[in-house]
Amino acid sequence: MGRATARRRIVRIGATTHGGEGTLVERTVDERPDTLVVEEPLEIRVGGAPLSVTMRTPGSDVELAQGFLLTEGVIGGREDIGIARYCNSVDEEGRNTYNVLDIDLAPGVPAPSTDIERNFYTTSSCGVCGKASLDAIRLRTRHSPAGDQLQTTADVVLSLPDRLREAQRLFSTTGGLHAAGLFSAEGDLLCLREDVGRHNAVDKLVGWAVENGEIPLRNRILMVSGRASFELVQKAVMAGIPMMCAVSAPSSLAVDLARESGMSLAGFVRGETMNIYAHPERIEPEMEG
Repeated sequence: MGRATARRRIVRIGATTHGGEGTLVERTVDERPDTLVVEEPLEIRVGGAPLSVTMRTPGSDVELAQGFLLTEGVIGGREDIGIARYCNSVDEEGRNTYNVLDIDLAPGVPAPSTDIERNFYTTSSCGVCGKASLDAIRLRTRHSPAGDQLQTTADVVLSLPDRLREAQRLFSTTGGLHAAGLFSAEGDLLCLREDVGRHNAVDKLVGWAVENGEIPLRNRILMVSGRASFELVQKAVMAGIPMMCAVSAPSSLAVDLARESGMSLAGFVRGETMNIYAHPERIEPEMEG
């Protein structure tokens, strides 16, 4: 299995200071090892046929593939999955790279339609790149969040970024990962996944829910460490998540999709403030006594 981190030697330029005012005395230069997040390709196949390649952080690969298939509308839940297995992709020394994963669908489940197939490379920052057409990403969810009875408070939502950050084990080591966390309405962390790609982190989280029979994700809150893009909102809608929160901004298309789909969307969740862009009725603004 591939490693999530790697060590590389770097040249560190720093400074020494003197006195209470922190006056710069001189620059320092030293060579030292540094811990980096690993980024490697994962080719996802369905029934032996290539479907997508994404740049990801190794780990939770089956979850990543299952989440990807659900958020692309190929499957609706765990019952649609047969067997997942790594293929024999080897490096120059003959060792398995664990970078090719093949998923067999359950009997009777249709193979992916060619109109959702991606061009054969997807960057870690943009899961939509390479789509055959814009219309292909406007998928109809089997698990609409509209009408979900989730109710939470502003205090709970505002606590989520810190709770997410505290649980990011790999980020603490490398500083180079996105995170997606699934929370209860009371703010309890149910699952967290990290990845060099923000869309991969969400797919891993959704894949965890697929594996554990938790789809649709009713009465749950998705918290992401970056911005709220259209694709992340789409993935949340496909999984039936009624609320998504982000520490940064959403895009206009993300807001439009959240409003149309019945999903609550909050951005700039920082400190004691947030912006609610869609369906604010699920968040009680009064401070808890």
